Amino acid sequence: MTGQLPPTNDDRVIWDMWESQFRLPAATVADETGVFRLLGNEPLTTDELAARLDLAPHALGILLGALASSGLLEKREGKWRALPPARTWLHPDAEGYWGGFLYRFRESNPLHAQLLEAMKTGKRPEGFNSGAPEWERGEMSAEAAQRIAAFMHAHSMAPARGAAAQGVFNDVDQLMDVGCGSGVYGIEIAKAHPRLEVVLLDLAAMAEEAEHYVEREGVTGRVSTAAVNMFTEEWPVGPDAHFFSNVFHDWSVETNKLLARKSFAALPSGGRIFLNEILMDDDGAGPWHAASFSLLMLVGTLGKQYSLAEFREILESAGFTDVQAVRTGGGYYSLVSATKP
Repeated sequence: MTGQLPPTNDDRVIWDMWESQFRLPAATVADETGVFRLLGNEPLTTDELAARLDLAPHALGILLGALASSGLLEKREGKWRALPPARTWLHPDAEGYWGGFLYRFRESNPLHAQLLEAMKTGKRPEGFNSGAPEWERGEMSAEAAQRIAAFMHAHSMAPARGAAAQGVFNDVDQLMDVGCGSGVYGIEIAKAHPRLEVVLLDLAAMAEEAEHYVEREGVTGRVSTAAVNMFTEEWPVGPDAHFFSNVFHDWSVETNKLLARKSFAALPSGGRIFLNEILMDDDGAGPWHAASFSLLMLVGTLGKQYSLAEFREILESAGFTDVQAVRTGGGYYSLVSATKP
């Protein structure tokens, strides 16, 4: 195309546009549940606030992080408090309260109802359509695999190229992309490192769908697939590195520790684990691009976006050492790595 700019791995403008949908419902849910009233009056921990409002602590913590990264709350010494804009415009007793305006969006924005349900139940809303139930059941239809792969492939191209550009993969002989989806990460890593072999592991229907992407990209000789339930079945041995992208954020800490243990058991001594994720700050109060993505995890999966400190605890509990992270240049993503002694 005439005048086309060179390719870029930076898709942050698209992420910003997409994630903007969460700003208003996060505020309307906080308004309806009384978050701004209580935090406008006194600082409280997440657990204290959850007890006062009868909300699920895990879900509430995710919401508070989104509100803080929107400039409405702050967190100091473990306690949350409303900032001046929230005390002025969002406290129900304030002269400038916007409640009469915000009220109508409680009814018109579907995300409001879904977030509110998650706050009250601590569970994924029944009406939210995501691929999580298929992985939870360990079964997936060909139609679901095609739909989910297309969705994941679209938002993963830039971070996949960013991850693939990391020189750390020069030291890997065989990489297994666990929970591979469309296989976009394993494929891009294989293309960037011609001597590297890649195994794409997922449920049978998804592994079969990933084969179409492998053929399309012309890497059939070096990229293979494995139909394995990563939770219940034995993992192939042989790969000296395991790669997970947007996998750990789907699950609870307990489930992620299970995955870390299975990875540790299957890797040889000196093998490495890689987690490609958008990281929360250590205090859980931002940044927005991670906090808003965490809201999506709240309504769509069983997880959230984790911090490096949380990933360190998960990986070290399985026996991994030397946990570190580097921004990849693929949008907002970081590559977390650790080694099996």
